[in-house]
Amino acid sequence: MASISTMLVRPNLILSSSDLVSPSLHRSLPPTAIRFRTSRKSTTHKPFSLSVSASLQALIFDCDGVILESEHLHRQAYNDAFAHFDIRCPNSASQPLNWSIEFYDELQNRIGGGKPKMRWYFKEFGWPSSTILEKAPEDDEERAKLIDVLQDWKTERYKEIIKSGTVKPRPGVLSLMDEAKSAGRKLAVCSAATKSSVILCLENLIGIDRFQNLDCFLAGDDVKEKKPDPSIYIVASKKLGVSEKDCLVVEDSVIGLQAATKAGMQCVITYTASTADQDFKEAIATYPDLSDIRLKDLDSLLQNVATAR
Repeated sequence: MASISTMLVRPNLILSSSDLVSPSLHRSLPPTAIRFRTSRKSTTHKPFSLSVSASLQALIFDCDGVILESEHLHRQAYNDAFAHFDIRCPNSASQPLNWSIEFYDELQNRIGGGKPKMRWYFKEFGWPSSTILEKAPEDDEERAKLIDVLQDWKTERYKEIIKSGTVKPRPGVLSLMDEAKSAGRKLAVCSAATKSSVILCLENLIGIDRFQNLDCFLAGDDVKEKKPDPSIYIVASKKLGVSEKDCLVVEDSVIGLQAATKAGMQCVITYTASTADQDFKEAIATYPDLSDIRLKDLDSLLQNVATAR
């Protein structure tokens, strides 16, 4: 069979399932055939033209990919859930569903939130048989039940992995958080993941004291729409009492970048191995990690883009 090379997304757009796969290929492509368009980015700084001045009053962190490298942990938890409930899709009915490293990297960088990921996948490749239901779900109520059970079990499995003590925060995160708080800046964490899993991550990775001293904490449960929708950052701005132009977001993927910029906030990227090739042209800076980044550097970035013409 001839190989098929398919570009599934248009850059800088919020995606629906119809954007991701050509209709003629919906049922014919296996998961590993999906390819998302990316472009390699080096560390860059990009000025923006703004009509008003800005000062860094609030620093907002994403969690997964920014505070910790979590992609492989989430993938492991999903695959464990698929095996536990014997999830078998029509395109791979001979064995339980298993998302490969390559496929999950691409999927998680384009669709935010666990339930939306699974719902998109099952819509595109067929709703599965499982031990949860006697047969593949046929209506919205059964499909919602399947997704809810899988997500709840996956979340508990992910918690077990985090509690193992083998997961560490990414370089520079804790020192930058401490510097921001010492300087009197507002500090927030906004994650698309479920609240229980994010709380567990933060308590184990940044410590209970830092977590309790956050000025704002929002998870996917707190807003109706997931990133790249800007809702979570708009709500954060209101809770912090800080104008969007005075907030700076730290993200690791184009989904988070889109959410931040659509909320009217500037964003810096600290990319991971799975997001390094994404197009971050809307970010004001990109970094491999935060180990050499200080608060004064971020202050200067925000002031420079505010005054640029």
